[in-house]
Order: sequence, then C-alpha cells, then structure tokens
Amino acid sequence: MTEQSSAVVRVMIVEDDPGMLERFAAALVRDPRTRVVEKVRSGREALARLLLVTPDVLLVDLGLPDIHGTEVIRFAARTLPECDIMVISVFGDERNVIASVEAGATGYILKDCSDADLVARILELRSGGSPMSPGIARIVLNQMRSGGAARTGDRRGASDDTPTALTARETDVLRLLSRGYTYSEVGDRLGISMHTVTSHIKNCYRKLAVHSGTAAVTRAAELGLLRSGGDKGSAD
Repeated sequence: MTEQSSAVVRVMIVEDDPGMLERFAAALVRDPRTRVVEKVRSGREALARLLLVTPDVLLVDLGLPDIHGTEVIRFAARTLPECDIMVISVFGDERNVIASVEAGATGYILKDCSDADLVARILELRSGGSPMSPGIARIVLNQMRSGGAARTGDRRGASDDTPTALTARETDVLRLLSRGYTYSEVGDRLGISMHTVTSHIKNCYRKLAVHSGTAAVTRAAELGLLRSGGDKGSAD
C-alpha cells in the first residue's frame, strides 16, 4: 500500500449551504479512510482557517456569500502546494470550470453526485488523479482541443514561456513518467516520497495547462523538455 493510500485523508469543507455542508461531512465521516478537519461556510473564514488546519484535500464550493470560491482555490494552491483541491458546485458552465482549473483546482464534481461517489472522487484525487464529472471533463477536453487553455491561462504569455516555468525536479519527474515508471518508482529513483512526486505533477498540470499525467508528458515532449538531462535533477 502506498504512503498516500494508507493514510486517512484529512478534508476541509467550504460550503455556505448548511444542509449540503452536513451532507458532505456525514458522507466523509462514515468512511474510515477520510476525516473532516474543518467545516466553514464562507470564503473569508476559509482563508483564515486553511493554514491552521492544513488539510490534505480542500473541498470547496464556488458560490460563496462573500468571495468567489476561485479566490479560496488560488490562495490554497499558492500557500499549501501539497493540498489537493476539489471543486463541488452546481455550476458546470465553461467559465467557472476553466477559472477553477486555472486557479489551481485539480478536481471538479457537481453536487448531484452520490455520497459514495463524493468519497471515491476525493480518494482518487488524493491518489494523484484529477476526477471530474463527465460533463466537466468534456468542457476541459474541448478547451484543450481548441487551444483555449493557452489563450486563457494564467496570462504569463504564450506557450513559448512554458519551458522556463518548470523546475529541474519537475522535468525529472516527467522524464521518468515518459519512460513508463510509476509514481512510486519515480519517487524511489529520485529519493523523494510519492506524495512529493504527486505534488510536482500537479504543479506541472498548472504550468502546462493540462489535466492528467499523460497529457503533461505529451505537452512537455512537444515543448522539447524531455530531450536531454539526467534523472537526478535539483533538490526539492
């Protein structure tokens, strides 16, 4: 069993609807693999509590009463890079989906999911996946195919800027993945934990405007990042 899958996943929930908040919390409490470490009903309360509880997963709604959920996502992605961020929302439109992904979310599901699916998606997220409801995944794929991610990314410029954005260690991780190594094997070769490997990969998702390990490797190869260099890289 891997380091991540063997540990109880600590979840912070940000949801303004009290009924939904209790429903999500109850679903997580019932499963021994997950634990709720904080429940808040506003964005500003989330910003105040996030660094105090340092959750493994942030489950966040977008339609908060004070600030938009993407502000919470952006803060969490910047200050807690090892925290996985999952949007759970009634909003499944392209604008909200892309804004959330750009802010740093690596999972996005709709509130009509079942309790069992909610728990499964959170565990999948924590294991290095990017779970999305089918309709959400289609939006992201269409955006990628149309080149929209490059146009509506983090405004750093065109894709020519992307190669300099990856660190040496992130490049090492992608190079090993391109050779067929598993996350665990990548960690063993680089002398880092699988959790750190996953953190590097999620950083690559954001920088390369992709949403899976395979897409990250493909994009990095297109940009010429995997052509040379060893596997040791620089320190974390």
